[in-house]
Amino acid sequence: MKLDTRHLAQLSVIVETGSFQRAADRIGLTQPALSRNMRTLEERLGAPIFTRDGRRSVPNDLGLKLARSGLAIRVAEEQAGNLASLAAAGSAGQLRIGAPPIVCGRFLTEILSRFIVENPNCVVELRTGLVHELRSMLERGQIDVVFGPQSAADPASGLDFVPLIDDYVAIICRAGHPLTRTRAIMASDLMEQRWLAHSRGSLLRQQTEAAMIASGIHHMQIVCETDSIRSALEIVASSDLISTMPIATTGPYLEDRLVFLDFEHPQFHRPLGAIQLSNTPPNPVVASFLADLVAHTGGIQPL
Repeated sequence: MKLDTRHLAQLSVIVETGSFQRAADRIGLTQPALSRNMRTLEERLGAPIFTRDGRRSVPNDLGLKLARSGLAIRVAEEQAGNLASLAAAGSAGQLRIGAPPIVCGRFLTEILSRFIVENPNCVVELRTGLVHELRSMLERGQIDVVFGPQSAADPASGLDFVPLIDDYVAIICRAGHPLTRTRAIMASDLMEQRWLAHSRGSLLRQQTEAAMIASGIHHMQIVCETDSIRSALEIVASSDLISTMPIATTGPYLEDRLVFLDFEHPQFHRPLGAIQLSNTPPNPVVASFLADLVAHTGGIQPL
């Protein structure tokens, strides 16, 4: 037996108000229309749900039980409506984001914490990993947005990029390294050094090698590789190895143990921002978070 849930909800209003007329006024129906709906409900049930008390129709035991179900339906509809309104405003739903660990810790943690507090009805999923891994997750629809370098957002692959931080890559070494005393670092100086390299296939490794080749450095003495930024910083700080790191993301972690060398090249430019799939249905939650992030960073920030 299939009942019309609207009729059950209307029955609950009749019980709540104690009157067909008052219920009709609250619902926005005429009293005759509401009476017809109740007769239709009784026909579907094959049993009466009201008894006569003089000129009044009073819900019987079956009517009262069905009215409780109708009340549950009204509550569920109200909650769903509230969630829909929150979702349309970007305050409810699901936010699935990905970022390299150091980018997450440097730029996202504070704004994400505030977003969670201000949007208690939003479920947040934060994934960390290498940029190319996160980009694959984005393309498979497993996350909604990736925070990473612009080089990861190839328009030909159907990716859009919203710039947030105007970052640069630089060569890093320990404080007191012999290169820190070199007035003008040449390509030949860098070819004599032993390098800690980022993992093969990583965008930072690719960008470093492209910048070195463009600077005339066709051979790098790589003696260590890692995909851990934290480990790379510790190893470089404790040895004479040199490496490359994004300035904005790693600058706060240098303390007095590490320094960036004065060696620049246009290939080291590395804007950071939000990467999303092009031509996807708008997601109010993601749009709300990005708006907060842009407001927090003030748009693209030069170093």
